[in-house]
Amino acid sequence: VVYDLVNVIQGEANLHQALIKDKQCDNLSVLAASQTRDKEALTKEGVDKVLAGLADMGYEYIVCDSPAGIETGAMMAMHFADEALVVTNPEVSSVRDSDRILGMLASKTKRAIQGGDPVKEHLLITRYNTQRVHSGEMLSLDDIQDILRIKLLGVIPESETVLQSSNQGVPAVHMKGSDVSEAYKDMVARFLGEEKPLRFVNGYKPSFFKRLMGGK
Repeated sequence: VVYDLVNVIQGEANLHQALIKDKQCDNLSVLAASQTRDKEALTKEGVDKVLAGLADMGYEYIVCDSPAGIETGAMMAMHFADEALVVTNPEVSSVRDSDRILGMLASKTKRAIQGGDPVKEHLLITRYNTQRVHSGEMLSLDDIQDILRIKLLGVIPESETVLQSSNQGVPAVHMKGSDVSEAYKDMVARFLGEEKPLRFVNGYKPSFFKRLMGGK
């Protein structure tokens, strides 16, 4: 990384200088976030200008990867969104944070402020472990969906593959034949409109609410 997003916003570089071509996907480029500057260096006007520039360059999808939590970086990433992929794991604290994010998507995005169509919301559950769900250490899919009530796009199983891919510097989706890779590919296919059955989720408990009501 030579130039990053903040460099572009502040006019120290242009998009052609800052974009980095991915080594494994010919049609994917990355614009790095700043690792040294405070998130307050981001402005709505600056981000809007960058997104417009990327659209003018012909990119079909612009994915803004948000930092965790609900601080400035997350707010900036969601403000201009047309669709939001809300990523959570099966823990109460994570699901609560996701619920707060959904509230902000409904009230603080550009679409919400201008009274346009709402941001289209999708749910991605990561680090899902059926054994830990069985033992009561994790929330089940039903538990999470009962709380968040948005469309489930995919479930990524908890796997050592993620650690291996991180150590190798390779995105998990490129770990061919692994359950994580297959789950990510299924998720992308669903996002693009294909029908794909959920895999790697067998054997989870009924929801907490259903168990309260005596369901099985």
